[in-house]
Amino acid sequence: MRGRTKEDAIVPVRAETSGILEKRLVSRGDYVQMNQLVCVIARGAREASLESAKARLAQMEADHEANKKLSKKGFATDARLREIQFDLNAAKAQLHLAELELSYTEIRTSAAGIVQDPIAEPGDVLAMGGTCVTLVDRDPMFFTGQLSETDINSVKPGMKAQVELVTGKTTVGTITYIAPSADPQTRTFLTDIRLDNAEDKIQGGLTASASIQLEETSAFRISPSWLTLSDDGTLGVKAINTEDKVEFKAVKILSQTKSGFWVEGLNSGIRVITMGQEYVISGEQVEPVLDNNIISGVQG
Repeated sequence: MRGRTKEDAIVPVRAETSGILEKRLVSRGDYVQMNQLVCVIARGAREASLESAKARLAQMEADHEANKKLSKKGFATDARLREIQFDLNAAKAQLHLAELELSYTEIRTSAAGIVQDPIAEPGDVLAMGGTCVTLVDRDPMFFTGQLSETDINSVKPGMKAQVELVTGKTTVGTITYIAPSADPQTRTFLTDIRLDNAEDKIQGGLTASASIQLEETSAFRISPSWLTLSDDGTLGVKAINTEDKVEFKAVKILSQTKSGFWVEGLNSGIRVITMGQEYVISGEQVEPVLDNNIISGVQG
């Protein structure tokens, strides 16, 4: 199976508030850990907003406490006390928002990875959701390729595969995903193979090929000229049973070589019609002539 390598994920680290980028603490090629501080946005008026929210909350707490005492003495109504409680809750919420807005000026990573473009430069104005740096997660790495429709029933997630990179490096991976439907143009199934890349020696985008060890089966090498199609388009050969009547046997091509096709679906000792199969139909009685120069089947 031919394909290429790809990173597990490319993660943009985005700003949660707008502002001028004051510092970028990492550069291209740096490896960063999860929750690491990578960018700082200028705090601006956010610190003043936080101090104002703290002062407002302190005033509301004092008013609330004073009105509780007055209420116990009968000098404050329940309605006034509820109004003060509402203002107190609003002040607490405002303080929380101010603290949250200030915390957004420190941009931290949500994943580990290597820094790559696109990245922002100090002095850039970042909008909310703007990218500060971009991380690429290369462990694990994945091989992605196209699985032939003739092999779809033989290959399953969890199977091992040997992947050879264009660089000459060979590694072993595990099949993690096979597309549930075929590409309508190529009639192949997108397949992913997970590759361990703890040492970061596999780059993304490399041309590669994967070999998947399937279960052993009995196969026969036949000449391509022996193949024919049934009325419904099934590929197979015409054979002769013990009563010298024609039978159609469906086959599956496993591989093609210079010496012939390797197929499965036949039994040892079968008598295959090698000449004249286009002139006979299933069920027809024939007088076969054995060609002793042909080896009808090879176990493999």
